[in-house]
Amino acid sequence: MGHTRGSGRPNQWLRNLNAKLASIPMILTAVVIFLGGTVWTVVYSFTNSKLLPRLSFVGLDQYERLWAAPRWLMSVQNLAIYGLFSLIFSLVIGFLLAALMDQKIRFENTFRTIMLYPFALSFIVTGLVWQWLLNPEYGIQSVVRSLGWTSFAFDPLYNSNIVIYGILIAALWQGTGLVMCLMLAGLRGIDEDIWKASRVDGIPMWKTYVFVIIPMMRGVFITTLVIIASGIVKVYDLVVAQTSGGPGIASEVPAKYVYDYMFQAQNLGQGFAASTMMLITVAIIIVPWAYLEFGGGRKRA
Repeated sequence: MGHTRGSGRPNQWLRNLNAKLASIPMILTAVVIFLGGTVWTVVYSFTNSKLLPRLSFVGLDQYERLWAAPRWLMSVQNLAIYGLFSLIFSLVIGFLLAALMDQKIRFENTFRTIMLYPFALSFIVTGLVWQWLLNPEYGIQSVVRSLGWTSFAFDPLYNSNIVIYGILIAALWQGTGLVMCLMLAGLRGIDEDIWKASRVDGIPMWKTYVFVIIPMMRGVFITTLVIIASGIVKVYDLVVAQTSGGPGIASEVPAKYVYDYMFQAQNLGQGFAASTMMLITVAIIIVPWAYLEFGGGRKRA
């Protein structure tokens, strides 16, 4: 028995050998580049690095300066507002559009393509398009006023109090189509017998969605939330294309703060500290998702 167990162990390691060998470069890339780069960033966030990285440790000074900087505080505030509304509206609008598409409407493929098309554009293109649309001189405000409503005002990108909502409009226009497709895929995976049973029992459609369909789509919602949240944390292109952080610092976001301090202000230590805070934010998003998707699944099994 011992000989069989000992001789069977090499066979187990040699099983799917080609696949394991093929995965070695990706594993090395993940460990050396991603994990190594992450550790390197965290370590140097405790240093006084300026133009070039140097191991001159200053403790938590960079983090103290970071959380005392009005620009960083504004960035965090904007990210919180942008993130909250982006999550809510993306999910709600995306699910409603998917529910409409799931009614087997005519020209469904055409409408689905139209809704998904903005996602194919780069964020820079989207930002420039909406910068033009929200420009009071020749955008939506100008068009509406030319129709007779001379008192109409719609210039969110030029109002420091609501500029983040102008960026949010562009983000929703680009990203809602993807959410719709993810939700539609989940809806198409629901057994048709469930719908038939709900109709036979006389259950209103909205109750079927709320109490039956949505709980069954838990995995789709969790995955969609992670995709949206990861995009929220790293939002940069839209802000640069639409406002460059203005008016003043009213539309600053953490990713732009990191870029500006690392490559323009030549303060690597401060940029690394801000990057580490963004990393913590991403971890807060990813860890619960990984537990729900993998740890929770094994426990239920």
